[in-house]
Amino acid sequence: MKKGTIYILTSALIFTLSCSDEFLNKTDPTVLVADEFYATEEDMEQAVNGVYGQLRGYFGNQWQFTEFITDNTTLHFNPGNRGQGPALEALEFWQYNAGTPNINSLYNNIYSIMVNVNTTLTRMPEANAPEEVKSRAEGEMRFIRGFLYFELVRYFGDAIIITEPVQTPAEAFEYERSPAEMVYQQVFEDLNAAVEALPNSYPSSLVGKATRGAALTLLGKVHLTRHEYTEAIATLNQVTQLGYHLLSDYGDIYDPQNKNHQESIWEIQYQGDNLFGVHSSFIYTFAPRESFGAVIDFSGQEGGGWNTPTLDIINSYEEDDLRKEVSLREGYTSLEGDWVPVPFINKYHNPHSIRGITDDNWPALRYADVLLMLAEAINEVEGPTGEAYMHLNEIRERAGLSPINGLSQDAFRNAVLAERRLELAFENHRWFDLKRTMTVPQLVNFLNDYGLRERAEPTTSREGIPFSNNDFIFNEHQVLFPIPQDQIRINPDIAQNPGY
Repeated sequence: MKKGTIYILTSALIFTLSCSDEFLNKTDPTVLVADEFYATEEDMEQAVNGVYGQLRGYFGNQWQFTEFITDNTTLHFNPGNRGQGPALEALEFWQYNAGTPNINSLYNNIYSIMVNVNTTLTRMPEANAPEEVKSRAEGEMRFIRGFLYFELVRYFGDAIIITEPVQTPAEAFEYERSPAEMVYQQVFEDLNAAVEALPNSYPSSLVGKATRGAALTLLGKVHLTRHEYTEAIATLNQVTQLGYHLLSDYGDIYDPQNKNHQESIWEIQYQGDNLFGVHSSFIYTFAPRESFGAVIDFSGQEGGGWNTPTLDIINSYEEDDLRKEVSLREGYTSLEGDWVPVPFINKYHNPHSIRGITDDNWPALRYADVLLMLAEAINEVEGPTGEAYMHLNEIRERAGLSPINGLSQDAFRNAVLAERRLELAFENHRWFDLKRTMTVPQLVNFLNDYGLRERAEPTTSREGIPFSNNDFIFNEHQVLFPIPQDQIRINPDIAQNPGY
């Protein structure tokens, strides 16, 4: 439908990329090229890989909206620099509004990637390439577009649906938001097409691209989000037949030497230890401020102090949970030998040879998620059956924990949510898990209760600066993010979400 986002939808970019044959070395699309770009199979593959390249930047920032906004993480408070208030701290303290710049960036980034997906899908038939290659590439783009619309509808609700390139600026003004149900139908259309087109696996040179397993996993998650539990079970059971399995050691999941392993369903590909510009740098954002090389092993290097594990999640681990030390550290020893009780995420803290350039992939979808989604869906349909316990306890067994049994349906539901929190900690699931499993009033009460605990006992010292009166007060309308005010200003006919 029409009326909408002018500077996003008219910023179409076609891609030029590195001439390297390795998928990991493809660079982001940033340059307009001639209309005949899509003439060859190589052109088409470069365009597809360019979209994957854009996902690196997207996933590098998602922690703000999926972990930081929840009870999982907070910030290492910086009394000397309050400039983050309109952006990151607005998310942490639930003071975001239509002018919050990071939400504006989130919205723009999704549509910027969408532009390139739609352009590639439209021009792909022109390429002189084998039909099986075109079919697979179309499946990859349909998967990514389905993922993007799933993100949009969960973050913003109703959304502009656009599946073709915008030809003129005037045309962009005609788009308007479609109801959430229509957005979900677009998600289903794209993901079902991806399931049919994508292979189960790739040769080593193409590892990291979306597979049929990734499409089925995401499709199952969509059904679960919509409380279509029978459909979720049928879809996710197909994933269990594709050869994935849990690694025996939880820490091996995050080892850069073990990328794209048998538990991995879809990883966002980064490459460090070189200057190609396709690296990650998560620990530089997550490590404590003023750690000066005691955490990140470079002289004088401190972290950003963002996405700091809360006391709330630290205290949620059972005593013998093997995942805790892999996932987080409760503090560090300074270079002077003093214990500093500032927690930090440890999953993406691995050795690297060049300052600021790490080699960590991002685990977007993995098999443990599938097992926990199956346990949740089975419980909703049949109660806590033996199969539901089997899936849940397989996760707990690897964590070194005793099996769970004998629970009511409600208690099992809570147990799965608690297990998801720890198993998938700091992997960008928490916000959507809370929204999916709670009513709006329940979520409001849950978050406000957490806010009271964090205000009473802050994870990191406030150094004498009190919270503001509005910090950690969550309201019903904030379950959906606002449409950025820039979009409303460009086209006043776009409807804002209620409450903003």
